[in-house]
Amino acid sequence: QVQLVESGGGLVQAGGSLRLSCAASGDTICISAMGWYRQAPGKVRELVARITSEGSTNYADSVKGRFTISRDNAKNELYLQMASLKFEDTAVYFCHAATAPAGTIMNGDIIPDRCGFGMDYWGQGTQVTVSS
Repeated sequence: QVQLVESGGGLVQAGGSLRLSCAASGDTICISAMGWYRQAPGKVRELVARITSEGSTNYADSVKGRFTISRDNAKNELYLQMASLKFEDTAVYFCHAATAPAGTIMNGDIIPDRCGFGMDYWGQGTQVTVSS
């Protein structure tokens, strides 16, 4: 099992910055890719940014050039640096982790049996509100 806890959300004026953090615990050795998703009122949950175990990243077009995703594998933490925030960025931001199936070789190490077939894990979310 993996547990994810987000922090860093809050109220900020348009044009400002925030840094979100996600602390992972439990079977963190199973984690491969991690990412940030967001859901605004009346809208579906959407991918904001994603980062693989090797450090490759991808971003939603709406945040490209403004947001930066990073991770510290030694600390089991994920970050999202948000700059030039817009009113449209207002949403609940969720941390996500995908675990690799047992037997997969990841970063030179084999994924142990306790990781099973691989799963998706979600944090409870943190509110980001951008005032216009």
